[in-house]
Amino acid sequence: MAARILDGRALAARLHETMRAEVVSLVRSGVTPGIGLVRVGEDPASVVYVRTKAKASADLGIHSEVHVVDPRAGQGAVESLLDQLNANPDVHGILLQLPLPEGYSADRLLARMDPGKDVDGLHPVNVGRLCLGLPGFVPCTPLGVLVLLEESGYRPRGNLVAVVGRSALVGRPLANLLSLRGEHGDATVLLCHTQTRRLGELLRQADIVVAAAGRAGTVTGAMLKPGVVVVDVGMNRVADPSSPGGTRLVGDVDFASASEVAEAITPVPGGVGPMTVAMLMRNTITAAKSAARG
Repeated sequence: MAARILDGRALAARLHETMRAEVVSLVRSGVTPGIGLVRVGEDPASVVYVRTKAKASADLGIHSEVHVVDPRAGQGAVESLLDQLNANPDVHGILLQLPLPEGYSADRLLARMDPGKDVDGLHPVNVGRLCLGLPGFVPCTPLGVLVLLEESGYRPRGNLVAVVGRSALVGRPLANLLSLRGEHGDATVLLCHTQTRRLGELLRQADIVVAAAGRAGTVTGAMLKPGVVVVDVGMNRVADPSSPGGTRLVGDVDFASASEVAEAITPVPGGVGPMTVAMLMRNTITAAKSAARG
């Protein structure tokens, strides 16, 4: 029996309807949510991602400012720009598009942001608050994964969830979220990565598998137990002579074999990606509400 497809694009569209109404309410109260999107250089993927986020902002009525910094300008230019955005009361959220060109320190720049405007949840203060289970901005992709699971009827609570990937952007914050006490957490978390020995043996115990290793084909159907729920965070471009452009996007999971075993699975593209953008919009609206409350 073919696996159920967890359609992140459709869910994101429904969430956008709710958020659009929230924005209308904020605007009526005199606050227009605003986000500053910062991109350094012309990395093709980053160009697409920032464009997508700006488009989603416009669709919801959120004011967006796209700032493109010439990579030759140096770290100081980006720091100065972040200082300006921190001080701008019309900008409620700031996103620094990663990765950065060689020679730039992402850690220094992320720490330069106002934690209250860090809508990507990567400032050390927000990272620390997440680890402690305190309120704060949560990284968008892990939050999107959790919302997608819950809205699809697969609440992690009480289940063994295997996270494949230990990045600061996805794997580690997701593991923290899943393990927190409360109805949205309470999962037993197995944090794996590309250096984990006997990965398949471990994954076959999991009720939910989240693949975020950044490598195509990391998880196959043979590594999964029947009835598992699979969330594929990966986004890899691989050669495909049959495609018009000669390449295609795939995740970290071998979709063909995994979908024969899983009860439910996310597609790539159209799964986690739209949810990441939706959570960025949600965090920006939350920041605007906070500003409206003073």
